[in-house]
Amino acid sequence: MAEKAFILGIDIGTTSVKVCVYDPQSKEVVAKQTKDTAANIPSDQGIEGNKQDVPKIVSALHYCVSRLPRDVLRHIKSIGVCGQMHGVVLWRDGAWEKVEKDNVVIRLEAVRNNMSALYTWQDTRCKPEFLESLPKPNSRQKCYSGYGCATLLWMLKHKPDKLKNYTYAATVQDFVVAMLCGLQKPIMSDQNAASWGYYNTELNEWNVDILKSIDFPVPLLPDVVKSGEFVGKLVNPWSGIPEGTPVGAALGDLQCSILATLESDQDAVLNISTSAQLAIVVKNMSDLGFSTIEHLPYFNNNYLVVAASLNGGNVLATFVKMLQQWMLEFGFPIPQSKVWEKLISLGLAAPAPTSSMKISPYLLGERHMPSAKVAVENIDLSNIQLGHVFRSLCDSLIENLHQMMPKEVLLNAKIKRIVGNGSGLSRNAVLQRAVEQYYSLPLEFTCGGDAAKGAAIAVI
Repeated sequence: MAEKAFILGIDIGTTSVKVCVYDPQSKEVVAKQTKDTAANIPSDQGIEGNKQDVPKIVSALHYCVSRLPRDVLRHIKSIGVCGQMHGVVLWRDGAWEKVEKDNVVIRLEAVRNNMSALYTWQDTRCKPEFLESLPKPNSRQKCYSGYGCATLLWMLKHKPDKLKNYTYAATVQDFVVAMLCGLQKPIMSDQNAASWGYYNTELNEWNVDILKSIDFPVPLLPDVVKSGEFVGKLVNPWSGIPEGTPVGAALGDLQCSILATLESDQDAVLNISTSAQLAIVVKNMSDLGFSTIEHLPYFNNNYLVVAASLNGGNVLATFVKMLQQWMLEFGFPIPQSKVWEKLISLGLAAPAPTSSMKISPYLLGERHMPSAKVAVENIDLSNIQLGHVFRSLCDSLIENLHQMMPKEVLLNAKIKRIVGNGSGLSRNAVLQRAVEQYYSLPLEFTCGGDAAKGAAIAVI
């Protein structure tokens, strides 16, 4: 009887860590764990900053892996890792240490004193005027606030001494791979490199000359390999996973989520969780005529055509919290789950108003218009009921995506259906109805969508 061979998939997300054990023979997930990281920490930039504590993220990862079945973990043959894109963490030698029990290494821990916080993709410290002062990247991918190179350039201008404290920089998932493999210098996939800005995916190289011209600390940039390549091996056994198990270069969570979802090249994938992305896979880059659409490296030298909105489930969650707070101020505490249940019920039941409320849902702005705010127009007596307001808000989120990537782009690519992804969409029938209305394509849900599973599939 052939020995079992499983793959560990890891997704280091914005709010939680997810891990799964994937069986490449049956193509099934045989075990999985999730834990919220609770890693957000205050920023000296106030609401414009968005920072996370890396040791907490690493701790959540160990928690998840340690709770997977030991008899499964000893059959792990490779490890795939992905995570939240764009962000940057800096460190120097000594950024992790071994924790031993009875002279046996049981885990590795991040050392807070030898590393910075993770500056996430949600960081908005780079204002439009600052970004406009930077040289244009030699790349099809733009560079926005929250992107690694933009954050480092902001530090170069405003906190140059801080940069001098560190030797390495990468995404948090790259840091995890470096820690697990004991890498002297982080190695990054082209997916994560492209998410930083100033990386040319056609030439497969950083814009070194451009960055040098503005005194960017080029030695901080990681080496880059193609997505799907292995970059090291476990330096210690890990919760029963054998020492020497190969580990792949960390990948983008968007690409891995889509890899786990796509069943046909005629599928588009719509993910709505914290933010929102609509993506299709293409073989070559071409100018589609929309500045809101980006080409991101995928797998096998293909590209993702993506409309990535900063506004998704986070906007709806903020609306729900606002209602909760209002009711609490009236002395009526209501569980969040009840608010969601009622909103969706009212939104589905609401008859068409005589006039439509128009909501601009830009709670977090957008990368292509960072100063945009939420606005509500065309309020009258026919549309002020709660169900109408919620339906208008859901419609506005999909209309925003449609403005970024109109249905004509999907039809020209011969897309036959949209595959839904993310809890923000799967649990909200009002949002689902808006997708079908704006895109005139069927919306279906499959068993895919798990970025941890995609990370595992990527290293088969």
